[in-house]
Amino acid sequence: MLPALAILAAALCFSTTGTAQALAGVDASPVAVGAARIVVGGGILGLLSLAQRRPDARTMGTGRATFPLIALGALGVLAYQPLFFLGTRENGVAIGTVVALGSAPIATGIVDAVRLRRAPSPRWVLATAVALAGVVLVSGVTGGSVALGLGGLLASAGAGMSYALYTVCGKALIERGWNSTRVMGTVFGVAALWSVPVLLAAGTAWLTTPAGLGLTLWLGVVTTAVAYLLFGWGLARLSAVTVSTLTLAEPLAATLLGLFVLREQLTLASGIGLALIAVGLAVVSAPVRRAREVRDATSPA
Repeated sequence: MLPALAILAAALCFSTTGTAQALAGVDASPVAVGAARIVVGGGILGLLSLAQRRPDARTMGTGRATFPLIALGALGVLAYQPLFFLGTRENGVAIGTVVALGSAPIATGIVDAVRLRRAPSPRWVLATAVALAGVVLVSGVTGGSVALGLGGLLASAGAGMSYALYTVCGKALIERGWNSTRVMGTVFGVAALWSVPVLLAAGTAWLTTPAGLGLTLWLGVVTTAVAYLLFGWGLARLSAVTVSTLTLAEPLAATLLGLFVLREQLTLASGIGLALIAVGLAVVSAPVRRAREVRDATSPA
């Protein structure tokens, strides 16, 4: 159960992002906050990767073979946040979040199935469907009719695909002999370098305020560096599709933080949704599944 618990702990770190931004109340665009998060967190991960002993080339793929995976993974990291924020801006936080989080495990399942030439198990499909139903209920999008913008939907779906990119690319690098810290450090380190001009263009004045600095450190250290070290460790031991479903614990934890920290109200639909997410996570992380995942992860590709 340890790999599943590591992913759930990473999801708990991810879930503090919204609460931290609400408490900080900084005057900064979401793009600027997202870029600062990747610059700090990705920079830390990159330094950790560089500090490791150089790996044996015999146990790793060649540079020519691995460079596209690193580039695609970093592109996924870089693209996720602006696409996510664009989707929530166009169609609202609830719908944008549901489409982004809901499309992520689906996109991961499709990409990984193409890569491995193997369809996800029926158990994963059932667990993911139950958890996604819970995400929809928790979001509150079932409360009435809304006008949806195509551009916003495409942006949110693009965020889900971006998540799938860096998850599947990370798993592919691990299968080539890379350890999880080096994978996360390399992918996020490259994304951090690419995020510097984005941050400069979006504005940095807010970083000089105590609230802005505190928010950036929390998002960079906790929700990126610590979270993705846990994420990478779990990814090395579980399949990409299982990891993508387990990270649906993020809206569950975010809702609980809203209740207890921000004093938000819990509706009946949200309560049912939380229960469904918990059931889906329990199904996908059952011990019998873990044993099979470990065998799959350690078997030759």
